[in-house]
Amino acid sequence: MAEENKKPEIKKPKFNAYWIYAAIIVVFLGIQFFGGNSWSQPAKTTQSEFQNFLKDGDVEKIEIINKKTAKVYLTPEAKSKEIHTKKKGTSIFPPGANDASYEFEFGDLQNFENDINQIKTDNNLSTKIVWNTDSNMWGELLLTLLPFIVIIGIWIFIMRRMSSGAGGGAGGQIFNIGKSKAKLFDEKTDVKTSFKDVAGLEGAKEEVQEIVDFLKTPGKYTALGGKIPKGALLVGPPGTGKTLLAKAVAGEAKVPFFSLSGSDFVEMFVGVGASRVRDLFKQAKEKSPAIIFIDEIDAIGRARGKNNFSGSNDERENTLNQLLTEMDGFGTNTNVIVLAATNRADVLDKALMRAGRFDRQIYVDLPDVRERKEIFEVHLRPIKIDDSLDLDFLAKQTPGFSGADIANVCNEAALIAARQEKKFVDKQDFLDAVDRIVGGLEKKNKIITPEEKRAVAFHEAGHATVSWMLEHAAPLVKVTIVPRGQSLGSAWYLPEERLIVRTEQMLDEMCATMGGRAAEQVIFGKISTGALSDLEKVTKQARAMVTIYGLNDAIGNLTYYDSSNQNEYGFTKPYSEKTAEMIDKEISKLVETQYQRAIALLEKHKDKLTLLANELLEKEVIFKDNLQRIFGDRPFEKNKEEKVATP
Repeated sequence: MAEENKKPEIKKPKFNAYWIYAAIIVVFLGIQFFGGNSWSQPAKTTQSEFQNFLKDGDVEKIEIINKKTAKVYLTPEAKSKEIHTKKKGTSIFPPGANDASYEFEFGDLQNFENDINQIKTDNNLSTKIVWNTDSNMWGELLLTLLPFIVIIGIWIFIMRRMSSGAGGGAGGQIFNIGKSKAKLFDEKTDVKTSFKDVAGLEGAKEEVQEIVDFLKTPGKYTALGGKIPKGALLVGPPGTGKTLLAKAVAGEAKVPFFSLSGSDFVEMFVGVGASRVRDLFKQAKEKSPAIIFIDEIDAIGRARGKNNFSGSNDERENTLNQLLTEMDGFGTNTNVIVLAATNRADVLDKALMRAGRFDRQIYVDLPDVRERKEIFEVHLRPIKIDDSLDLDFLAKQTPGFSGADIANVCNEAALIAARQEKKFVDKQDFLDAVDRIVGGLEKKNKIITPEEKRAVAFHEAGHATVSWMLEHAAPLVKVTIVPRGQSLGSAWYLPEERLIVRTEQMLDEMCATMGGRAAEQVIFGKISTGALSDLEKVTKQARAMVTIYGLNDAIGNLTYYDSSNQNEYGFTKPYSEKTAEMIDKEISKLVETQYQRAIALLEKHKDKLTLLANELLEKEVIFKDNLQRIFGDRPFEKNKEEKVATP
């Protein structure tokens, strides 16, 4: 009952500064329109009517204002006449005893005066004529100040827009443009991300957890003479969870956490970046112990002086110099830890990477099978999945996927299931989602002639056949001739996650890649442009074998790979013209050898290749079971199982 008797809270409108501006404008307009004698306006009349009033002796006084308007004042006896009581003015309040009764505008002043004097003489009248000048002081003042008001208003508007765009500090004023744009998270802020939400990344998570523990219990480490690390750099490919790891630190740490991007320091005004760095560390030192997280630090941390063709002083270099000084210079506060994330560690300045600034470099790699399963478990929590869904199967079907890719797969699978009006997301939805993300949108309405479709079927069957016959080629998952994205057909494989790759493994993969063009040559006796992506992949692999990995006998144990990218913009090659010719010959020799090898394999199994292509034309999508039925078991898989079983 007590709750029912409670009166509903009335939400009062928030105060807005624009209300004051509106009130001032209303006051000015009110003074303009209702100022002076505008509260009592006499009735309008004409010059001829006025002359009749004057002849009748009803006019006591005439007031000529500004030489163009005449106000008529009646005698007390005339005011009581019926002809005058009928006419009323537009005054808000009733006219007073001393107010004018009529008002009119006349033409020429000299003629008007002559007419009045003539009527006065003819009728022996004593009517007074008064001259007056009326001025609206407030109106004239408003007209005088109006240009200045407009200019000042435009200036304030522009300054506010500039300050808001530049992200100034408190109040958003132009004078705060050099203030830090970092967002502060503290223990009172609702940050729901924790280390439980970060699946996989065990090593990286352990390192970051230790940093949080440093700040929570520093005495545990300083008692033994240890020092709290000044910074940790998270390095890894895009989508692997670097920013998510930092969000987990913000959620777990019981200390202030400043978060911003590297591009937040960059501004069109000179000196703003360095000023923001100073302000950021000043705020962090005031709230120390604290953590600063700079996402995409390569925006300001690029190597100084490299590729600077302009010859001018770079604003980004000034910002980096200030950051270096703040992280490890005179007067540095050791209770501020800097976390940074980037996927371009190779372009960062060496002074930024040294110990004492970033003491730890934490590499956040793409997840393996076990870690992908954990990531699936995290992203499947809010999704209604079928009980029979096997997470191990999903983890194996997504090799090379990052955490962001897996999140996208889960979301796409839920959208596909909802589109088909299912109550749960099942295994097929996830497979369709993987196909959608890797291959692109399915285009069943694409117009393909029967001849082209047959060529595509034999091309994809060639890939499947060669990969099935080679020991080190990636195991096949399925083959399809349904167009997706840019491709007319595709073969899906499940590559082994190897840490090192041997020569025979790369050669088998190259041979399987050339199986599509080889099948066209074996069946039709002519080739097409459909093998463009295959040729690109094989050429890159062959060039890597010859020039990077030193896997070619003719070139020998040499590599022309530069991990430091020092020669990125060099105008000379690191080898002679003679060596360049040899490299080209060896690359061509490698590719052609594997092409002939694929042709020989397909000639040997031409009948099975035809069976597979016809079945593909009929079903459009075939799986590993279909190949096993046509070709039988792969002989080397038994050997692999025996090797694994041997202790």
